[in-house]
Amino acid sequence: MLELVKAGGVLIWPLLLCSIISLAIIAERFWSLQTKRILSVNLVKKVWEWNKTGTLDVHHIEDLRRDSPLGRILAAGLLNRDHDRVVMKESIEEVGRHVAHDLERFLNTLGTIASISPLLGLLGTVVGMIKVFAVITAQGVGDPGVLAEGISEALITTAVGLTVAIPSLMFYRYFRGRVDELVVTMEQEALKLVEVMHGERE
Repeated sequence: MLELVKAGGVLIWPLLLCSIISLAIIAERFWSLQTKRILSVNLVKKVWEWNKTGTLDVHHIEDLRRDSPLGRILAAGLLNRDHDRVVMKESIEEVGRHVAHDLERFLNTLGTIASISPLLGLLGTVVGMIKVFAVITAQGVGDPGVLAEGISEALITTAVGLTVAIPSLMFYRYFRGRVDELVVTMEQEALKLVEVMHGERE
């Protein structure tokens, strides 16, 4: 492995750095985007029960806000529960945009790594081939060992660039879809809350 790194030339180092960052982001997003961490079970039902028993107060709303991203959205709506339905929806949508932004954290970085890794690999290929032609120009084709050094650098950087880019792109797409799915679910739960709170009043 160390020999491959040495043979890859200078551009192997940024590619290795990209692979480490990519793995860290993938692990962190798998942890952070678990359903149980984003969508606590039966939150709307819990709020409805608090409201029905007259125990829905500022302390409960603050607990709700700290509970999960969905709790933050519901808490924003509850703070405006005495206002019109439209005001309540707007406050939910505003906080929902912030929550969605938080869920997308690091995904742009992962997408950038997926885009630049093949380019770094291609640059390594070009640098390796330049070395090959420089050797040919200076010494001819008499020493295959010197030529092999440039060719191996070209091939190794290309392979490493693709090895980093392919899983990064796959997980970038997966996490984007996961975030979209979670956002839609949170929207549905928030609309249920609006209907519950205003339905009782009407």
